[in-house]
Amino acid sequence: MPPSKNASPLAASAAHHPGLRVIAIYEIIKTLCLLLVAAAAFHLDRQQNFEQLVHWLGHLSLADSNGLRWKLVDLLQEMGPSKFVAIGIVALSYAAIFGVEGIGLWLGKRWAEWFTVIATGSLIPLELYETLYHFGWLKLATLVGNVAIIVYLARIALQPRE
Repeated sequence: MPPSKNASPLAASAAHHPGLRVIAIYEIIKTLCLLLVAAAAFHLDRQQNFEQLVHWLGHLSLADSNGLRWKLVDLLQEMGPSKFVAIGIVALSYAAIFGVEGIGLWLGKRWAEWFTVIATGSLIPLELYETLYHFGWLKLATLVGNVAIIVYLARIALQPRE
């Protein structure tokens, strides 16, 4: 049934393209995760907090057959606490971009569709490189998912609207 003349454009848009809501939720989840990363990074820029984390990871009693825990400890010690401010700033920057995308898509804004296509598309070359030269199933899934999002949003954005 077509939307009535009294129905809001948002309701009509959401009814026509429920995938926009799914992508918006995905973007908001990425935003929240990056905000947590930023908070942790800003917390780890203090020498005492950094040393506690490294100590805790070093003494964590887990079955670590592939040495992932030790690789993380080595990476953290190489970086040192001073690098975490930069990590926090980058995480906040990406959180802002993903948050704008998510809110705009949730509200059914046409500009958000294009913004997401451009922002997500700009990362495809890096994701493709990482997938080809440092293969991982999660990297491949991310690449395929982001390409699907770009194609879906571009098709929606190119449709004429009233």
